[in-house]
Amino acid sequence: TLINSIGSLHVLINNASSFYPTPLAQTDDNQWNDLINSNLKGPFFLCKELAPLLQASAGAIVNISDMHARQALKEHPIYSIAKAGNIAMTKSLALELAPSVRVNSVAPGAILWPEHESDDQQKQQSVLGKVPMGRLGRESDIAECVFFLAVGATYVTGQTIAVDGGSSNCL
Repeated sequence: TLINSIGSLHVLINNASSFYPTPLAQTDDNQWNDLINSNLKGPFFLCKELAPLLQASAGAIVNISDMHARQALKEHPIYSIAKAGNIAMTKSLALELAPSVRVNSVAPGAILWPEHESDDQQKQQSVLGKVPMGRLGRESDIAECVFFLAVGATYVTGQTIAVDGGSSNCL
């Protein structure tokens, strides 16, 4: 089994994700399944399967959510729904796995431009205009928060930390 082949596990970071627009009138079951599976179902069942190892090591789970879990993104309803579910999963599993496993989430803001918007300078300026820090975040900003939640935050569980340059304060 998977658990026998791993040995021990101290941290699970659920970071896999699909992201693309799904305007309501144009959505289909395949898009729903892809976005829900990669952003919610997959992480949930990984947590379920790996919980015994994490409990044995008093480990931690860090889920990667998104600022759009709290503030829906136009033409991305399925993604926003899946990431909102990711935050609800974080809270639920924090209760379910306490006190031996801490479960938290990071909600990134503007870090990398989506491929389908990489050449849209007007859109980029519009987004950055809503970020009090005035810049895109860096991958290291996310990594540092994940590390804090995984290793240093020994009395934190069920929380979602926004790493978004302050933009969630402006919504």
